[in-house]
Amino acid sequence: MAASDLFESPQPAAPLAERLRPRTIDEVIGQSHLLGAGKPLRLAFESGKLHSMILWGPPGVGKTTLARLMASAFDAEFVPLSAVLSGVKDIREAIAQAQLTLQQNGRHTILFVDEVHRFNKSQQDAFLPFVEQGLVTFIGATTENPSFEVNSALLSRAQVYVLQSLSEAEMAQLFERALRDALQGLRFDEDAKARIIGYADGDARRLLNVLEQLQTAATTAGVSDLDVDFLDNTLAQNLRRFDKGGEAFYDQISALHKSVRGSNPDAALYWFTRMLDGGADPRYLARRIVRMAWEDIGLADPRAIDITLSAAQTYERLGSPEGELALAQAVLYMAVAAKSNAGYVAYNAARAFVAGDGSRPVPLHLRNAPTKLMKQLDYGKDYRYAHNEAGGYAAGENYFPEGMPQVSFYEPTERGLEGKITEKLAQLRELDAAAKKKS
Repeated sequence: MAASDLFESPQPAAPLAERLRPRTIDEVIGQSHLLGAGKPLRLAFESGKLHSMILWGPPGVGKTTLARLMASAFDAEFVPLSAVLSGVKDIREAIAQAQLTLQQNGRHTILFVDEVHRFNKSQQDAFLPFVEQGLVTFIGATTENPSFEVNSALLSRAQVYVLQSLSEAEMAQLFERALRDALQGLRFDEDAKARIIGYADGDARRLLNVLEQLQTAATTAGVSDLDVDFLDNTLAQNLRRFDKGGEAFYDQISALHKSVRGSNPDAALYWFTRMLDGGADPRYLARRIVRMAWEDIGLADPRAIDITLSAAQTYERLGSPEGELALAQAVLYMAVAAKSNAGYVAYNAARAFVAGDGSRPVPLHLRNAPTKLMKQLDYGKDYRYAHNEAGGYAAGENYFPEGMPQVSFYEPTERGLEGKITEKLAQLRELDAAAKKKS
């Protein structure tokens, strides 16, 4: 044995997620809307030309993997940065490394920035000159909407690709690959498999982490056949108590929604905290809470919409557990707010009408007339500008296509602000009736 071997510590085994990381785009599971034949990212790989991009999607859907595969496909140096841990100094060092790599090896550099939305404006601006020079190809990964979180200057120089959570079928495919390639000897019954896939909720990394935990537990226990009881006795509390994707999950979110709709704040708060305690993703709950505000409160109290959106944003800023307080208070506000589904009903009625109706032309008086020819064709002729009319309302004016049957999609309730809307619409309809009678 060489003397140096005595001092070399054994290298830790790579996590399962790393061992199963795809080596080609054909091995990637999911994102078929981007990687299928003729799809945008597939074409990017096949084009032979690198371009800067932003990969936007939830955790565990392959953003880092795609960036690494891009570097491999184009024989480029891969330099990763984490916006959570890095600053301008790290950016400068990465740029210096890219310059050195180009000078010494003639290799281009892909600069991959994970969680790019965590960088502030000055940090994001630091990339711009080097992206414009072509020194580096910038690939940013984000879980946040880049329209709001990425500087417009940087955004204009990068193509945005939207990644999606893996479907249950795709998660099942990944599950089988893990069993075949890394977890030989383990067998799961169908209920256990469904429980794990449901808990992972479209996040491939979470699925593989859970499987790795189970492999360790099974080895320790000396078992190879795993069922739901083994999961319940082995894994963390959130998987034991919360059946994501199963009946319990949908029953609980239904109970939360109906408690809000039923104006019971205590019950709504109970089901909200039950779901959090059981391991529900607060981001999922935030999305459902915002939906409730639009569906069950609507214009009866538009403040509910602002409060739920602010609560969701607060959670993104603070995380757990502090951000969950904002979501809880949004739930309470919705429960005590005036309720109306009139907007929801109106939207669905309008969609159904349009789907079953023909393509009616826009009346001439409602058309825009930016050119002389359009004016000669009577575009915009006889249009009544409401601000110039008495009370700011063009009584009796028609805004529907000619010959269209009379419709009334939106019927506001008497509750909350919609009570005022009801009064206003009644007054306007009286003015319309008077105008028609006069004409």
